[in-house]
Amino acid sequence: MIRGFFRLIGLLLLAGGFVFLVYDGARSIADQAVRLTRFGEFWNDIHQTSQQAVRTWMEASAPWLWDHVVKVILNQPAFAVLAVVGILLMLLFRPRRPLIGYSRN
Repeated sequence: MIRGFFRLIGLLLLAGGFVFLVYDGARSIADQAVRLTRFGEFWNDIHQTSQQAVRTWMEASAPWLWDHVVKVILNQPAFAVLAVVGILLMLLFRPRRPLIGYSRN
């Protein structure tokens, strides 16, 4: 049951990544320049105070993690981050392959 729930979340994130890909593509065509929505901008638009809270907590506990990992992720295109996380969830929680000749007791 939990495996199916995480696969559903992964599928929804993958769909969200596709939506951002189409959105950024339409904006790029309309502006005649490449326009990508950064993941940090998207998170800021959704809930700004949570991003600030995570930043203060992470800078207090592990400042190197914020500077070298999270900032890099926040500067990536939103469609790429959502798609990669969605694919990882779907791969990590995929159904087990059936064992041939053995029972699962």
